Amino acid sequence: MADTQRIGWIGCGRMGSAMAKRLIADANDVTVTNRTRSKAEALGEFGAGVVDNPIDLADRDVVFVMVSADAQLLEVLNGPFGVLANDEVAPRIVIDCSTVSPGASATAREECSLRGVDFLAAPVSGNPKVVTAGQLTLAVSGPREAFDNVRSLLDQLGHGVTYVGEGEVARLVKICHNIFLGVVTQAMAEITVLAERGGVERSSFLEFLNDSVMGSTFTRYKTPAFVNLEFKASFTPVLLRKDFDLGMDEAKHLGVPMPVSALCSEIVAGAIGAGYVDDDFAVLLLEQARSAGLVLQSENKVIDDGLGVK
Repeated sequence: MADTQRIGWIGCGRMGSAMAKRLIADANDVTVTNRTRSKAEALGEFGAGVVDNPIDLADRDVVFVMVSADAQLLEVLNGPFGVLANDEVAPRIVIDCSTVSPGASATAREECSLRGVDFLAAPVSGNPKVVTAGQLTLAVSGPREAFDNVRSLLDQLGHGVTYVGEGEVARLVKICHNIFLGVVTQAMAEITVLAERGGVERSSFLEFLNDSVMGSTFTRYKTPAFVNLEFKASFTPVLLRKDFDLGMDEAKHLGVPMPVSALCSEIVAGAIGAGYVDDDFAVLLLEQARSAGLVLQSENKVIDDGLGVK
């Protein structure tokens, strides 16, 4: 379902590449760039155009951004080779799908406004496998007219697109989401260790959980990691801790007590201190088992993660 708008894409890491591929597969006109050019060239094999720098995308109608931190967002927008650095032309709309702070998002919005560019904050929930399965969700904030203009493109990225309001409120929605992600994972680790300590196989307990009203797409998706102790990173404890820090800052600012989240933040920090920096955050299971004096072993079972992607 191609859109007639010419698309630029900045950021071709694991998430950015997976998302851009969906737009390319739908026959959109997509041109990409990445700090490491080889990652952009990999998308060229799927039909994307490739350019050297974000400034080379200034003539695109819509430019997506998917980077990993505040500084990178501001650099690709308004750095010497940023997409806004061309004095003669600028895109109509910039859509930032990164997980960044509300402050950085507000700065990016202001810089875009100075060039007459609409800015949409559109952080996402998911990982590359979730993207491939068509299960990505997005929370979007900014000018409603701009959102309506690009809704058809956003719909191509996944199955859920929610407009949540003006300004930077989408950032708060994503931060709240990721705090919940951490809290649920820690709770899942605790009850799984409790069940195993009592003699129940993790696979059996989690099968029961997933089939109950307490099961979810997320608990089913994390079950293979919990059962087989495979922790290839989709989202690291370091990134999760960053989001907890952002969330606790917002909670302090807004005067909202977050006792459970505060405790979980410290547990995540402990996992990082134990050396789990490059693994998936599901390693919270290992730290919970260690604290219970339990040494886990892989059950080596074939487990359906519920996403339908091999």
